[in-house]
Amino acid sequence: MPGLLYKKDWDTAKDNYKAWWEHEYFGRCLLLVTAPTNQYGNRTSPPVVPDKVEDRWLDLEYLTQLNEYNMSHVFYGCEAFPIWNPGYPGCDTHAAYLGAEIVLGEDTGWQKPFIDCEIISDYDYHQLKIDYQGRWWEFGQQIRLHSVRKSQGRSIPSNMAFGACGDTLAAIRGSENLLFDIVECPDHVRDFDQYLMKQWIDIYEASYKITHTCAQGSTCWFALWAPGKFYAAQNDFAYMISPKMFIDIFIPSIELQTNYLDYTIYHVDGTGNFAHVDALLELPKLQAIQILPGTGKPGPLYYLDILRKIQSSGKNLHITLEPNDIETALELLSARGLSIETVCSSEEEAQVLIKNVERWSVDRG
Repeated sequence: MPGLLYKKDWDTAKDNYKAWWEHEYFGRCLLLVTAPTNQYGNRTSPPVVPDKVEDRWLDLEYLTQLNEYNMSHVFYGCEAFPIWNPGYPGCDTHAAYLGAEIVLGEDTGWQKPFIDCEIISDYDYHQLKIDYQGRWWEFGQQIRLHSVRKSQGRSIPSNMAFGACGDTLAAIRGSENLLFDIVECPDHVRDFDQYLMKQWIDIYEASYKITHTCAQGSTCWFALWAPGKFYAAQNDFAYMISPKMFIDIFIPSIELQTNYLDYTIYHVDGTGNFAHVDALLELPKLQAIQILPGTGKPGPLYYLDILRKIQSSGKNLHITLEPNDIETALELLSARGLSIETVCSSEEEAQVLIKNVERWSVDRG
């Protein structure tokens, strides 16, 4: 594929991604910069939002119009690229495939926990099976097939957001209950989570078979691309537990996941999860780590020690910055293995930034 309608330089971007994943220096940092644009001459209004909340997430025609509208109004600079996805309301997830009730809201959705036994070790998790004839599994397959058809020559179809280590268990058990479980029955929780991770691998495999040819590899809810099986691993539940609990209970599942995938970045969401970075750095097949301090916290450069620790370990680093902070970042960090995501106010501003980033980038080892 020579390029995409909304990303003419896609072949160059792919080459840069391949180098980045191999921790090779290609002359600058990886840069995902977007901005509003009118370059496609499309000044139409966004599609009319359906009256029924459910249709906002499930109506394929509306989702198609919304994706097309959004992509046609964005400039994708350097390694930023258009992704076809239906949003993330929680119905196309591992928990939903296991039978969790899904509540769809106007802006998001959530799953209701259904494991309500008093002691988790009394629960036989082997009874939990993916419902391959269920409504949500069928919708998930349908939306992926649809996204592939609509992406041809225009965008990259997403493998969506299925769930994650610890987080799927928290969704079906309830976070408060799971906090008690990991204290009272840590071995059972560890084994339960590994059982779920093996199911997660089956889910990913089914999705990848549908999307990988059109995607020329894969992307997911995290806006990076890789030439093989890629996903952003995470465990937001781990914000509430100690590093020892994280290592003893959840690292085995994360290692299963990284051993299966070809390319993995770990989404460290919130300062409470920073305590787990040391354990993550020990995972041999984890190539990259994102540092996201969280709402109300200082930006990533405030936590320079942890950013440098990741870089000195030889792993790639992804951070999100305001455009005005990027020059400082490239003075303090090596451009090798660094990925920066940012949003500019205009395409003109983005083009100036791109030229400056090429000048500011330095390979510091």
